[in-house]
Amino acid sequence: MQSKNTDVLVSGGGIAGPALAHWLTRAGYTVTVVERAPAPRPGGQTVDLRGAGRTVISEMGLMDRARELAVDQRGLMLVDAEGKAAATMAADAFGGEGIVSEIEILRGDLAELLYRATADQVEYLFDDTVTALEQDEDGVSVRFEKAAPRRFALVFGADGTHSAVRSLAFGPEARYLQPLDLYTAWFTVQEDFALDGWFQMYNAPGGLVASARPGRLPGETKVGLSFRSVPLAYDRRDTAAQRELVERRFAGETGWQVPRILRAMHGSDDFFLDSMGQVKLDRASRGRVALVGDAAHCPTPLTGLGTSLALVGGYVLAGELAAAGGNHQAAFHRYDEVMAPYVKQAQELPPGGVNGYAPDRALAIRMRAASMRAMGRWPMRQILAKQFAKAGNIALPEYALA
Repeated sequence: MQSKNTDVLVSGGGIAGPALAHWLTRAGYTVTVVERAPAPRPGGQTVDLRGAGRTVISEMGLMDRARELAVDQRGLMLVDAEGKAAATMAADAFGGEGIVSEIEILRGDLAELLYRATADQVEYLFDDTVTALEQDEDGVSVRFEKAAPRRFALVFGADGTHSAVRSLAFGPEARYLQPLDLYTAWFTVQEDFALDGWFQMYNAPGGLVASARPGRLPGETKVGLSFRSVPLAYDRRDTAAQRELVERRFAGETGWQVPRILRAMHGSDDFFLDSMGQVKLDRASRGRVALVGDAAHCPTPLTGLGTSLALVGGYVLAGELAAAGGNHQAAFHRYDEVMAPYVKQAQELPPGGVNGYAPDRALAIRMRAASMRAMGRWPMRQILAKQFAKAGNIALPEYALA
């Protein structure tokens, strides 16, 4: 390595952070991961293992365990107000790379898998976060909320769409996060919604979306409530106020299982509300700080490619550092070059974009169901096949990662 200091910091212990840490240790770095949560976060909604992301998990030797943890789902079913199927797409459609992919795993299960795969080689600092960064020619001085200040050769932000590292090194979030005027609340309920293995989704006029899908554990259901709105100001730590906000948005909607979902929402212990937006950066580094995953390239859940970008990004970033012999400037430049075409494709929203996911009028809702019923036929099949193929549209470089 070019620098004598091989100590590096990764901010974020979700998916991108531990994945990057895995490859950095194989590139010869001593890695510390700091995570705001007090422990690896359990549960969460399902994420897709598809395309090149699936390849990276295989290269990490974790695919067999990932398959064991996968959620058993039959596919996506659009339902009407009475709960009758309006359209379906099976999980094996498009070679298992459709809207619901062949391998769907709870975010918490994947994060736990990556954590356990790295815990013996990586130092984890839970219940803490980065509060200040000061760069110079030789490294980065880092201050934490709780831990004593420390010095690192490099710092990596893998801390999500609202990245603290990005704000400290790049500037205010508003410069880089482009909102889609869509909000989603995710939570888990311990109730049987009689889903018969399907990820069921209901659209209501006004851009409202309610969904429920099977969890991995018996009797567990993963629920989502989405609504369209201009950017809202709310306290991201006040979940009680957020629940009331969602309740108001869905007030009066009685279709499908919405009233039951709203009642269950108040008893959930993992409620999470966030806006959907895309992170757009000219380059994913500033000096000795680089970003990966949603902090660098968030495509939004509408694309189904956030996990692939996180896994591929971690592999490429560590690989380029190894290839450059520790020359971070050359490595970060190559990281941007390799990732740029993949990121551009991944951030292209599916046909219809937000309007396709959360149509605001009854006619548009019926047209959406009709479009899904036609997805297995020409020309829709060709259009969708191109969309789903994006997950694998990168030739992963081969790196000398021991």
